[in-house]
Amino acid sequence: MNIASAIKPDVHIDFDGPYALAINGRLVETNKSFQVLNPATNAVLADAPEGTTEHMEAAIAAAKTAFPAWSSLGWDERADYVARYADALEAHREELITLLTLEQGKPRHSMATGEVDAAIFWVRETAKRRLDVQTIEDTADHTVEIHHTPLGVVGAITPWNFPVLLGLWKVAPCLITGNTMVMKPSPYTPLCTLRFGQIAQSVFPAGVLNIVSGGNELGQQMTEHPDVAKISFTGSTATGKKVMASGSSNLKRITLELGGNDAAIVLEGADWRPLVPILFWAAFGNSGQWCIASKRLYVHSSIHSDFVAAFVDFS
Repeated sequence: MNIASAIKPDVHIDFDGPYALAINGRLVETNKSFQVLNPATNAVLADAPEGTTEHMEAAIAAAKTAFPAWSSLGWDERADYVARYADALEAHREELITLLTLEQGKPRHSMATGEVDAAIFWVRETAKRRLDVQTIEDTADHTVEIHHTPLGVVGAITPWNFPVLLGLWKVAPCLITGNTMVMKPSPYTPLCTLRFGQIAQSVFPAGVLNIVSGGNELGQQMTEHPDVAKISFTGSTATGKKVMASGSSNLKRITLELGGNDAAIVLEGADWRPLVPILFWAAFGNSGQWCIASKRLYVHSSIHSDFVAAFVDFS
């Protein structure tokens, strides 16, 4: 693999491309790439780097090497890095919003802007959080305390429906608590993740956050790898079962955020008319492509006909 020169904080980031992996503080080119389509036009938007198992191995090794120094920093020191990352993301806010619309398809003003702004807010606010030592018992004989210590390398696998928000939801808590990360984005929407990974290289020490895009085999490699202490996965229930099965080989910790099957219930006597737009967007926001979408509506028979008519009119 070809390794580009180290990224500098003041370097211009071209959101039109080319795109590269982020491994150990450097941009890494690949021999192969895959096409990312604009879902609104089905035209090729960009070529994304197709990482190999060797790239994933290098990323995990970089995160493992970076872990001792990163975890030894104090909370305030790590918080300073995370806060500066929020500032760096804010500086590229407009480019991230535009790129998110182009690769994922969600409307700029109703969905994409909100996603990017919420993600930046999340990173900035997470920098303020602390996991303090909890004293359970403190007597003349003994003291019992709960300490939250970093695990090591965290592997993150993110989906295509909210790639910025769900990606940075994982990044900020992972890093502030002293862990390092390797992230694999969905092959349908890897571009924003590659860009916020590139931005991260100008802020964090080498190896703290690594991004490797590519096929499903990379996710399996990550979940089975003995040097990955935890997997954070967001995706389908079917894939989540496979993640849990492969991660059980060495009993790594696993967090699964899977598909939902949520229902909304409108009871007799409810003031239902103001709920029509709320329930409509709960079902069809982001084209219904989110785990918290209302999949079913149960409406009392006494108001069913009027509710359906109002719901159709609103739509």
